[in-house]
Amino acid sequence: MADVKTAATKTSAQAGKPKNANNFWLNLIIVVVCIAIGQIVYHFVFGNPSNFLDAEKHKPKNFMGNMYLGGAIVPFLIATFLTMLSFVIERALTIAKANGKVNAAEFVRKVQYHLANKNIDAALAECDKQAGSVGNVMRSGLVKYREMVNNHELDTDQKILSIQKEIEEATALELPMLEKNLVFLSTIASVATLLGLLGTVLGMIKSFSAMGTSGAPDSAALAAGISEALYNTALGIGTSFFAIIGYNFFTTIIDGITFGIDESGFTLTQSFAANYK
Repeated sequence: MADVKTAATKTSAQAGKPKNANNFWLNLIIVVVCIAIGQIVYHFVFGNPSNFLDAEKHKPKNFMGNMYLGGAIVPFLIATFLTMLSFVIERALTIAKANGKVNAAEFVRKVQYHLANKNIDAALAECDKQAGSVGNVMRSGLVKYREMVNNHELDTDQKILSIQKEIEEATALELPMLEKNLVFLSTIASVATLLGLLGTVLGMIKSFSAMGTSGAPDSAALAAGISEALYNTALGIGTSFFAIIGYNFFTTIIDGITFGIDESGFTLTQSFAANYK
């Protein structure tokens, strides 16, 4: 039995390596595609001649024209926003699935009831109904729970330790899946603001440089240049705002799932200790 488990563990570990590699390339492709889309939007949507009053694209007619005059940083800010949006959607779908179909607290209460009546099969059926991370961890623990019930070689403390170890292993597989790609949101929350400020500083340098070489200061042109530069800051801060909201929202849900996993593990060990002394 131990050999089978060891082989299965090795197989899972080996299978995990290409999966991580695939995730890396998939994430890289998403970032590259977002950069390409950002360039297309900047040059062909914002830079459309219909957004300007002149053929040289120096006098914007609307918001898109002003965004175009924001400079070369704008397409990268657009790409940053699209990347943030992509990973918000991806995390929302993944965490919604991990959250399960049944509330974690209600699910644990049902499992406790079935275990109190020593009905392990009914408890396993509840795990299938929950169909989330808490249910997956609980199911792994229940399989080991049933195995320990029929084990007559180990004492109670050893059996409880075996159940705890199984729960810890299952938890170690679930949590990385929940937290994956959140690093993108936390990084974007910082980088987007800095990128926006960089665009603003470059725009300000360009405006003051043009004013210095044109002879008499043109206050209207200077004000227009500063306004265009500040579009970078607005886009960067807006992207950072949504990234922070998304990151905090998802980590709050993950904390709730983690609490449910911890509660399920405690339920199994306490139930075994009470029913099979």
